Amino acid sequence: MATYKLLWIDDEIELLKAHILFLEKKGYEVDTVTNGYDALERCAQESYDLILLDENMPGINGLETLARIKDVQPNVPVVMVTKSEEENIMDQAIGSKIADYLIKPVNPTQILLTLKKNIHQKEIVTEVAQTAYQQDFGKIGMQIDDARTFEDWCEVYRRLTNWEQELSATDSQMTDMLAQQKQEANQAFGKFVRRHYMSWIEGNEERPLMSPDIFKSRVFPALNRGEKVFLLVIDNFRFDQWRTLQAEIADLFTIDEDLYLSILPTATQYARNAIFSGLMPNLIAKMFPDLWVDEDSEEGKNLNEAPLIKTQFDRYRRRNTFTYHKVNDSQAAEKLVQQLPTLSGYDLNVVVLNFIDMLSHARTESRMVRELANNEAAYRSITLSWFRHSPVKELFRALAASDYTVILTTDHGSVRCNTPIKVIGDRNTNTNLRYKLGKSLSYNPKEVFEIVDPMRAQLPAPNLSTAYIFALGDSFFAYPNNYNYYVSYYKNTFQHGGISMEEMLIPLITLRPKKR
Repeated sequence: MATYKLLWIDDEIELLKAHILFLEKKGYEVDTVTNGYDALERCAQESYDLILLDENMPGINGLETLARIKDVQPNVPVVMVTKSEEENIMDQAIGSKIADYLIKPVNPTQILLTLKKNIHQKEIVTEVAQTAYQQDFGKIGMQIDDARTFEDWCEVYRRLTNWEQELSATDSQMTDMLAQQKQEANQAFGKFVRRHYMSWIEGNEERPLMSPDIFKSRVFPALNRGEKVFLLVIDNFRFDQWRTLQAEIADLFTIDEDLYLSILPTATQYARNAIFSGLMPNLIAKMFPDLWVDEDSEEGKNLNEAPLIKTQFDRYRRRNTFTYHKVNDSQAAEKLVQQLPTLSGYDLNVVVLNFIDMLSHARTESRMVRELANNEAAYRSITLSWFRHSPVKELFRALAASDYTVILTTDHGSVRCNTPIKVIGDRNTNTNLRYKLGKSLSYNPKEVFEIVDPMRAQLPAPNLSTAYIFALGDSFFAYPNNYNYYVSYYKNTFQHGGISMEEMLIPLITLRPKKR
């Protein structure tokens, strides 16, 4: 066990000998001084793991000593151990970022507790988390084996996400074990979707809440209750990213968390257009051909979102007023925040935020961004950093000060891809790595979910022989020609369009300002 070095500063240090002996028996090395000047001299010569500091001392007092220590050793945790119960002393100490505040008389166990909290916390948390996950591992495995319904799979995904975030905050060696269990869960989830998807779409069994249902099930009922609604759609937003951002807004809103199922393909053109129109893709193409853009078209795939929302309002004979905004950068977000007073005159404001989708694409194309977001934990961290330093956080603060009901959701998530699958298609085959559609696709049907009759799945069919295939788990499609280059370029990138928990089980959150 490593020896940790402490400095205890107290003008009555002789009275604390029993405490010091206790700590030395526990393996700590304890230096003692009786005044602030000697403490500063020691700090200039030695490095300490933690400093215990009295407030009321002759010469320079504890607060002044604290400030000077922070100049010399800015990262050392300092614990105040003092008789002073004056509130202003506590406030000043806390304002100076002390690690803890203990009121004399203290017992040795209190001192040991504060040492464990400030020196050993990470290793203790890591050990406890590892033990807890090991104990939960078997239960999660059984839960995966027993999952039969959409709700079962939501619970599995929530549980795995909880462990993913808890273990990534530690130095745990269990992350590989968890990644393997998540991979096994995704394989079983893929089988679940293959068994049920066509029955859901054809109405042969009750289906989960899906992309076309969002307005009907969430937006319209809120409007019917007379609430003003702000619908925020964060493109390519995963459930684990939501959980990371949740802590940032938990003090502003009461939160009602739910998951829903993205339609296939889990791609913006299909899933987001389904949200805004309230229709499956083939019906959009059939009923509003001017608003649907085919895969092989050079035209942008999401230029008609506001008109699609209008078609849904018209179809349900709703007279509510609404606005639509697409936010691609900080400037647009700042402008939106400034417009909020004007937007309050509308029943519904729809905002699409594109940063996370842009990050996903940048990670594929840029080696530097790939290094910055080299795994799921880093990907979440960048998402959190963006949120904290973006005008989008100010948007949430402004909405929390309003009377809006905020519905926060996405069109699909993404999955980190590592397993290449060979596919052959003609020059008209689409470029997405997680799903392909074409009339002459060659592939191993055991490796994919295939839809040979797109109309049954309510998907457009540009040709009579068009088929769709979807990648499962962490696989991605690669062409045999120039195979090695293609695989090395796209391996370990975040992609969407196929079947995985990360892509299909996506957040649907209702936020209500706490000020109500």
